[in-house]
Amino acid sequence: MTITPPVSQKSGLALFWTVTFATTWALWFVAIKLGGPAMSSPTVIPYLLGGFGPVIGAIVVRVRRARRRQPVPAHTVRLRLSLRLFWVLPLLVLASATVLAAALLADLLGGPAVSLTEGQKLIATVGGPVPFIISMLIGGPLAEEPGWRGTAYPRLRASMSRLQAGLLLGVVWAVWHLPLFFIPGTIQATFGLISWSGLLFTLSVIPMALLAGYAYERAGVVAAVAVHFGINTTVALLSVNSPVTQASVLAVQIIVAIVLLASRRDRRTDLPVDADPRSHRVVTNS
Repeated sequence: MTITPPVSQKSGLALFWTVTFATTWALWFVAIKLGGPAMSSPTVIPYLLGGFGPVIGAIVVRVRRARRRQPVPAHTVRLRLSLRLFWVLPLLVLASATVLAAALLADLLGGPAVSLTEGQKLIATVGGPVPFIISMLIGGPLAEEPGWRGTAYPRLRASMSRLQAGLLLGVVWAVWHLPLFFIPGTIQATFGLISWSGLLFTLSVIPMALLAGYAYERAGVVAAVAVHFGINTTVALLSVNSPVTQASVLAVQIIVAIVLLASRRDRRTDLPVDADPRSHRVVTNS
């Protein structure tokens, strides 16, 4: 039985897109106009603040929902201290393992040898392991996941399968990154938009979105943050920037994402006949 999702489940999605893109792109365009390297003053201010567009969009949507007393979308995964949280560490390890396995595969295929040399230099540059971990956690996972997975994803799931929602969000997420190719000092600017590395970076966002979406349905935003953090940190430590290694990461993550999605039944249209689709207590992760 196919149940038409209530409007309230998708309410706020257009607002989220608008606030997220307007906030991020406005700030990143300011950074582009300033012209300096991303981490130099004054460019660093709009550059860093722009990354928080998704979480700002999430806050705006939640404030409006609270004022209108709208129910939580049916596919929202609540943050609770439960057995679900035991998924966080395995998903973190799996996310990192996809990058490491791809780097090893690229090495076998004639690409760059796996090395932590550049990663160690990066850690030293930012002041040590603790500042490195904090910067990798805030700059990306915490700044984005409450928006992409915590806000947009459950609203997309109101009318889409896991695969469809993940693919669409991945494409949107990839487009959101585009201004970074024009800010000097970013890894995207180093790649160049019209290059194999730039293309592979853009494409790699899509399987990453599928993995983060799977993690979200397993253990909520915390798990999505873990996957995002695991991938970003391992990529940084291994200095994944050659096309061969990027292509390997893309291939490995596509395979892993497909296996994970296929291994778990999609409950979107699996509600009981007498279930009330308007109830925010109906979730996909029972």
